[in-house]
Amino acid sequence: MPRFDRYLLSQLLTLFGFFALVLVAIYWINRAVGLFDQLIGDGQSALVFLEFSALTLPNVIRLVLPVAAFAAAVYVTNRLTADSELVVMQATGFSAFRLARPVLWFGLAVAAMMAILMNVLVPASRAALAVRTAEIAQNATARFLTEGRFMHPATGVTLFIGEITPSGELRDLFLADDRAAADEVTYTAARALLVRDGGGPKLVMIDGMVQTLDRATRRMAVTRFADFTYDLGGMIEGVGRAGRTLDELSTAALLRPTPALIAETGETRAAFLFEGHSRIAQPFLATAAALIGFAALLLGTFSRFGLWRQILFAVLLLIGVQLINTGTTGIALRDASAWPLAYAAPLAGIAAAGTMLWAAQRPRRRRAAAAPA
Repeated sequence: MPRFDRYLLSQLLTLFGFFALVLVAIYWINRAVGLFDQLIGDGQSALVFLEFSALTLPNVIRLVLPVAAFAAAVYVTNRLTADSELVVMQATGFSAFRLARPVLWFGLAVAAMMAILMNVLVPASRAALAVRTAEIAQNATARFLTEGRFMHPATGVTLFIGEITPSGELRDLFLADDRAAADEVTYTAARALLVRDGGGPKLVMIDGMVQTLDRATRRMAVTRFADFTYDLGGMIEGVGRAGRTLDELSTAALLRPTPALIAETGETRAAFLFEGHSRIAQPFLATAAALIGFAALLLGTFSRFGLWRQILFAVLLLIGVQLINTGTTGIALRDASAWPLAYAAPLAGIAAAGTMLWAAQRPRRRRAAAAPA
């Protein structure tokens, strides 16, 4: 690799690492605050919070990498222009496309990182996070079973536990279920045990009674029992997994959706195909972002006021590429044959960068043509 390419690539990678670290920290802290309140408020330990935070990091990194690549390209190009280093290289005969070669390598390196994240790490972390979330949701003791308090684990349900023994036995239990339109049911039990099985947590009440109030006739029926099992899975909101989502599936499964997977996720074939091709196309948005940042600033000439106009133009171009990405997503999700639109935004960004690089060297060609033979 020529010395200039190594120099520019090292500058880009250094600034990229800095911007990526800062953006990941800001984004992660924003997510972690809500996650901390949710988990600690549900009685989970700090280790569970750290585990959930680690599982969300791959997706956070995936989101910030294109922005970090763009910021690094703009910052490095602006600094090299201000120090006249790019001017010197152009004077030696380097074309705009030749100057952009290390930027292209940098963009492809970031795209490779994103490809690994989107096709391997993010699906694996999302699947693990879904499993752990279901396990935490089923842990009713940690979430809802607190002695001496009236709790409302679901709308229309009131739960009270007088005492929880060290062995996990619940005493003096009161449970009012007001969700049905016809009846209001109240359960009381001297003792109760929490049992977990594949279908979710079950509450086994011992030595108690059921009071059923008919709303229409206002008559009450009382039934005493020695033991009675109540399904907490149907009472506690969010317990159990309804099925995998597209984020948890592998790219190969998305590109070749089976009827079983479509039924499990509840998504359409168009959503499967678009998500699968997006995992291939989206990494190249980072390449497009880096090239746009470099090419837009290369259009400008030296000015004591800086290159703020070119920087603003680059930002607007990046927003335009994102708008293309958003617009094509809506179309592709409605039509299974429109999956090629997943590649529209990266191709548009790279084409825009190529056009700007071509325009950046046109003045020099004109001067060369006007020079006497």
